[in-house]
Amino acid sequence: MFNLARVTFFNYISREPSLRGGKYPGELKNGSTTMSFKYKKHPHLERLLQKAKPINLDNSSKVLILSDLHIGNGGRRDEFKRNAELVKTMLGSYYLPEKYSLVLNGDIEELLKFQLESIEAVWGELYDLFLKFQENGFFWKTYGNHDAELLDERNYRLASSMVESLKFQYGHETLLLFHGHQASVLLWETYPMVSRAVVLFIRYIIKPVGIRGFSIAYNSTRRFAIEKSIYEFSNHAKIVSIIGHTHRPLFESLSKVDFLNYRIEELCRAYPAADTQKRMLIEKKITALKVELDACYKQGKKIGLRSGLYNNITIPSIFNSGCAIGKRGITALEIEGNKIRLVYWYNGKQSRKFTSDRDNRPMELGSTGFSRVVLNEDSLDYLFTRIHLLA
Repeated sequence: MFNLARVTFFNYISREPSLRGGKYPGELKNGSTTMSFKYKKHPHLERLLQKAKPINLDNSSKVLILSDLHIGNGGRRDEFKRNAELVKTMLGSYYLPEKYSLVLNGDIEELLKFQLESIEAVWGELYDLFLKFQENGFFWKTYGNHDAELLDERNYRLASSMVESLKFQYGHETLLLFHGHQASVLLWETYPMVSRAVVLFIRYIIKPVGIRGFSIAYNSTRRFAIEKSIYEFSNHAKIVSIIGHTHRPLFESLSKVDFLNYRIEELCRAYPAADTQKRMLIEKKITALKVELDACYKQGKKIGLRSGLYNNITIPSIFNSGCAIGKRGITALEIEGNKIRLVYWYNGKQSRKFTSDRDNRPMELGSTGFSRVVLNEDSLDYLFTRIHLLA
């Protein structure tokens, strides 16, 4: 059942001398932006915002954001292998010819299990495909806690495209892209140096014996804590944060369960004023939504069922692209002009038929058998209006 258990969060106070020296107690000496510690769950988030590589967006911009591919060596323990053909096809046959730029937002290689050399030997063509997106505008790759080891790899093929965070400038507004592990209270997830120190232990001891709880993606409490920390930081900074890390797709700070509940409530409110024909349509939509919601509850703890509602008014300040290792398909975020959307790609021959109350029909990609459907979409102007008025 839906778990509303209270989560206790750690308040982390930085002791770095470079961050002290604000005019008032608890303030940061950080140039143009000053933020009180009481608003922060983790000091690294402020650092990411200040040091992020800036990229300007305009009405012609088209950007695909993918995260958590966890590419392995092509063997039995390679979780990426299941959706590898889908990823290569959608990149090469849809996003590349449609002139999208590409951001890979962390945990692209699974270096806690595999050596980089064994990964590159199997997936060399995929690396070539990533680099082709530079011709469309740009290709950038952030690092996560599973591939932070790449910072020491001088001969890494994508080294020139690696950054810790990106800052999309949409007019006077900011969208901050980073993997998300930086908000963790765990040293091994937050600090690359500590992370690399435990890589061998995890690669050769933890992973081979199948201990899964070591990863944030399998721990719903830690997953929610990280999301909440980033949500509160984003609201105070009045920005949108786009992350990965938790493997849980989020759109406008809402999980799938939240979205379904909100949509059912909206339809119920519209029902009394509707005419007979519209009432029949509303009833049909609510029935379909209830089926989707029941499926979520049946999966329960397996999908980390927990509300994305972090306060009384949900502010659309955090988005998550999900992951590319889902059993039925993958999720991704697209930015096109002034729109942002959460999309789902799947193999139509294998996945269950997708239904949507938004009347979004799946678009099959030629004769590949792979399909894309828009799960949710909104305008960036609307998002930032809500953030500035409500945060």
